[in-house]
Amino acid sequence: MDIKLYGCATAIGSLPHKEPAGALKLIFEFLPDIPHWPQLPAGGEDEGFVRQYLNPLLSRGLLKTETGRSPFFDTGAPDWLERLTAFYSEVLEPDEAVDRFGFPRDYASGFYAFLEHLGTYGTGSALYLKGQLSGPVTIGFQLTDAHMQPAFYLDELRDVLVRSLALQVRWQSRALAAFGLPVILFIDDPSIINFGQSTFVGLSRQAVKESLLPLIEAAHAEGALAGVHACAGVDWSLLFELPFDIVNIDVYHYFTSLLVYARELDSFLERGGVLAFGIVPTSDEVEAETARSLLDRLEEYMAALERKHVNGKRLRKQMLLTPSCGTGTLSESQAQRVYQLLQQAGTEYRR
Repeated sequence: MDIKLYGCATAIGSLPHKEPAGALKLIFEFLPDIPHWPQLPAGGEDEGFVRQYLNPLLSRGLLKTETGRSPFFDTGAPDWLERLTAFYSEVLEPDEAVDRFGFPRDYASGFYAFLEHLGTYGTGSALYLKGQLSGPVTIGFQLTDAHMQPAFYLDELRDVLVRSLALQVRWQSRALAAFGLPVILFIDDPSIINFGQSTFVGLSRQAVKESLLPLIEAAHAEGALAGVHACAGVDWSLLFELPFDIVNIDVYHYFTSLLVYARELDSFLERGGVLAFGIVPTSDEVEAETARSLLDRLEEYMAALERKHVNGKRLRKQMLLTPSCGTGTLSESQAQRVYQLLQQAGTEYRR
């Protein structure tokens, strides 16, 4: 992994602003090394965490919307097979299909404002540009078939979703790479936490890995680094086994969950992976923290991992700093504090 990542800071994606201008000001002021485009769920339903990535399936008639329920695969339609066939005819030539799988402006005002900002002002001191999209496990449990069965459990529907997301990874990576910098593309998939829970016995390790791998491969095909963000204390071995370049963990709240997987983490670092420490809380707790208190906490965590025989030199070099999660549920002033602390902590860490 490129040493330029050492101690840099970036964020997960969402911000509380309704309009892009304030969000972009925050991003470029406090995260100049790895700015990201802002997701703005407060801007409207179409910019929501899941809905933002559904347009390719809605516009092709594979998903349907009805009042009172989430979008669902229209598997009961008389011409469902014809719609499905048309979709596969298109996606089986992915290089040709990429440009048709982006999101329209009204689904991602922050993305287009980010591109326009870069086009007007340039990339400044940035080392990388970061994008993100919601992951297949999370979306796959939000979507259903016509009979309310979660799409992730249905092989055909899961495959359609994964193929659509993989093309969106490629489209987004290309759009960002046009500015001449390397790209980092994060897959944000909080529902991975459901793996291993008794109420989700049908959620297999193999299905999760098979749904994530095509997205990683899509990023790599475009020359982008592939990262993953999962909330809470998941089975980290699952993510360390996949060819992710970056694994992002909310260590502020769930660091102890990582200790169980110290051996797998060490192997991940040995092959060049980067651990992104989600060290700044995205809650009211941020008011009580300082850059110094967060770096002291980070040092405690690194020392604990070293005691578990994780290579300390690699750990301290192959790392990023991030918030624990997105800031979309915070106030604008709290989001600014999160980004300020990130900048201060990253600057101090690299001294």
